[in-house]
Amino acid sequence: MTKPVNTKYGYVTPQEAKIDAQLDKWYKDKKRRAKQHGAFSLDKNKEAQHAKNKKMPLS
Repeated sequence: MTKPVNTKYGYVTPQEAKIDAQLDKWYKDKKRRAKQHGAFSLDKNKEAQHAKNKKMPLS
């Protein structure tokens, strides 16, 4: 039997601790990428939506 490891999620097996660390790293990277691309910038999204709705004047 493997010895439990104390993590921020409590006592888990070493395999579970490794999986938790990978998931935490993946989630942190996803949040960083979303922040870089302005996924949470509501003002930026509104500007893009208004530009889409504007009609082009006929020449």
